Amino acid sequence: MIDSSARAQFDLTDEQRQIAALAAEIAGREIAPHIARWDREHIFPRELFTKLNDAGIMGIVVPEAYGGVGAGYVAYALAVEEIARVDAGSAVTLSVHSMIASAIARLGTEEQKRDWLPKLGAKDTIAAFALTEPDCGSDAAALRASAKRDGDEYILNGRKQWCTNGSVAGVTMGMFRTAGGGARGVSAFIIDNATPGIVVEKITEKLGIHTSNTCDLAFDDVRVPATALLGAENDGFGSAMNALAGGRIGIAAQATGILRACLDHSVAFAKDRVAFGRAIGAFEGVSFKIAQMALDLDAARLLVYRAAALADAGRSFVVEASKAKLFASTAARKAAAEAIQIHGGYGYTTEFPVERFYRDAKITEIYEGTSEIQHIIIARSLLGKLD
Repeated sequence: MIDSSARAQFDLTDEQRQIAALAAEIAGREIAPHIARWDREHIFPRELFTKLNDAGIMGIVVPEAYGGVGAGYVAYALAVEEIARVDAGSAVTLSVHSMIASAIARLGTEEQKRDWLPKLGAKDTIAAFALTEPDCGSDAAALRASAKRDGDEYILNGRKQWCTNGSVAGVTMGMFRTAGGGARGVSAFIIDNATPGIVVEKITEKLGIHTSNTCDLAFDDVRVPATALLGAENDGFGSAMNALAGGRIGIAAQATGILRACLDHSVAFAKDRVAFGRAIGAFEGVSFKIAQMALDLDAARLLVYRAAALADAGRSFVVEASKAKLFASTAARKAAAEAIQIHGGYGYTTEFPVERFYRDAKITEIYEGTSEIQHIIIARSLLGKLD
């Protein structure tokens, strides 16, 4: 296993290092022996998350006052990377769960925090996110699913697509239109998934991250109490964007874990595989690819750690999270392609895991905001909105 100097040189606390080591130990013991079968059979490993919950990993960002670990974003990023190094699908389950827990901790009322954070931090409840719709992806402000006030309740109607953790969750953060059009008419809700009228319409089959649960949810006259509103009415678009900014740290960490796995396996193969009388790592065509992976791993980690540290300090981190996600996801996809190339014909078979890394890496450039969206965020931070 390769440990880049970026982590060794970053000023991590003892707690952060212990959380990373614990996540790595669980990934090696509970995921590595099973991941090939889980991926092949598209298995969501529910028992794994019970074990991660028991270890405190699911509650890393949940404040201690509500039953969590309260270790913050850097520790969360470290744990996501360690899980993703073995299985990117399980890592995104943890990432989205933590994103919702963080949103409730930041935006929720005291009642919402007391109701949900102990469940998300210590009582084995998984959280889901429902934003995208069949006709609404990157243009999230165009969503049409509605929430109508009816006395002390809201009535939710509409369809949500590609909901991560949607059919295995106990609670969902969902975005619904409460007024007019555009961003100002969107509200966020914390929805108990046992509420009547929520229907799992289909489980999505995907190119990669086969251990991640992704589904379409239908909301048909779903009645939720007015207290389910997260934040102010008609201000949910900002809540969603803030949640996504935090989620981008998780996806950047996930991509970093995939990149690290590509490097580890490529180094091992390049040392063992012999061609023309020498280990293939002796040839520049292979060694230069590995050197680039190592460089990209350091850069990705440092970008992730910077964004996470800013979040922990309560400072603005939106642009930094976009930079981390954009760089790490691009680097992971490139590294996965090079890992297959290094492995040659073996890399194109399921005998080696690098083909899985390739399938898993691509999604990191798409969800939680596409690479194009990250470019827009970064460019506007420099140029402003010119149109």
